[in-house]
Amino acid sequence: MVVVRYVGHLFPNFIANFVVLNGSHLKDRSRLAGRTWAAVAPLRLGCYVTGVVLALLTISGCHSDMYDQPRYEPAEKTEFFDDQRTMRPVVANTIARGQLREDDAYFTGKVSDAFVSELPAQVKLSETLLARGQERFNIYCSNCHDRVGTGNGMIVQRGFPRPPTYHSDRLRGMPVGYFFEVMTHGYGTMYPFNNQVSVADRWAIAAYIRALQLSQHATLDEISSSERTELEGAKQ
Repeated sequence: MVVVRYVGHLFPNFIANFVVLNGSHLKDRSRLAGRTWAAVAPLRLGCYVTGVVLALLTISGCHSDMYDQPRYEPAEKTEFFDDQRTMRPVVANTIARGQLREDDAYFTGKVSDAFVSELPAQVKLSETLLARGQERFNIYCSNCHDRVGTGNGMIVQRGFPRPPTYHSDRLRGMPVGYFFEVMTHGYGTMYPFNNQVSVADRWAIAAYIRALQLSQHATLDEISSSERTELEGAKQ
């Protein structure tokens, strides 16, 4: 037997006890000033209904105030400014916090409008840098340039215009800053990647492109004696 007790807070003199037998039968033993439970039930129901209505009105009132705030929607017209635009133009010659880019070599790949021939001072050539460049290259570049850089990626095989191979004499002779600039602003049918690829990753890709070019035109004189012995053993 489970006993459930309700104490009426709105009616201090009202105490109703409910005895539930086998989870289904309900016996009423309530009394209030000589009234039976049948007489008190409408009062209780009325209090519940009133409370629910007041709660709904309160919630709807809060939502309305928060939802309809005194603000302008994007591109909404206003009479406050002379040009009637709520979206204000950027103040001339201002720079957002963290966007000061004084190093032209690092952020543009150029110095005095000439492409840099070496990696900027902030970019240290290392295996970690080349590994990062390879990863980013395979994600963003290989679909057109393929993973070796010959310009026969899967997109090209499906009809997209073929880009030039990195291994031509022209591109092998280009400064490393050129590849950074092309990734930043695009070239021909290639769109810019400055929004998808960070500055640091663009330099990592440029360094990896140089490694790809070297891999296809390296000579025996450019490798160590141990590597040369390994290669000669592989031929046999």
